[in-house]
Amino acid sequence: MQEINLFALYTEVLTKNNIEYFITGSVASIVYGDPRLTHDIDLVVNLSISQVGDFVKAFPSKEFYCPPQDVIITELNRYSRGHFNLIHLETGFKADIYFTGKEELQHWAMQNRKQIEFAGSMIFVAPPEYVIIKKLEFFREGNAQKHLSDIKSILNNSSELINFDFLSEHIDAAGLRSEWEAAEKF
Repeated sequence: MQEINLFALYTEVLTKNNIEYFITGSVASIVYGDPRLTHDIDLVVNLSISQVGDFVKAFPSKEFYCPPQDVIITELNRYSRGHFNLIHLETGFKADIYFTGKEELQHWAMQNRKQIEFAGSMIFVAPPEYVIIKKLEFFREGNAQKHLSDIKSILNNSSELINFDFLSEHIDAAGLRSEWEAAEKF
């Protein structure tokens, strides 16, 4: 149970500093699906270059490893998949920080994120369609079965929250139909 409280190390700082974010990855899979072990949190952050200095100050070096501003700016300027890690020094708990970049799906997810209560905190979670699409992409890249397992648990536990027309359209647009069929059969 201690690990769940660690999520707030990051989400509360982002909320306090008015930085838009949503949780994705395994933590979002836990929210929409079945509990499982995870050792980090994946966050997509909507950050402008003018906010980078405030972002770094929000995660002080006495408490967190945070890369230098120039590294964050370099990652922020990537078209897609710009990212870096934050690490809470006392616990070693890591946050993988990704940026919205220029991808339409990332921006859609930020606009449609869900605010929920989780472990005593209000947090923003990616929409389930986004989580599924990203899990399918990662399955295609690495063939890790955990992504199919996560998708299956989301479908079993949260299918009423999913817009299957939207999901199908984006699966086809991303060329993920065979991965989707594998997830359905899993």
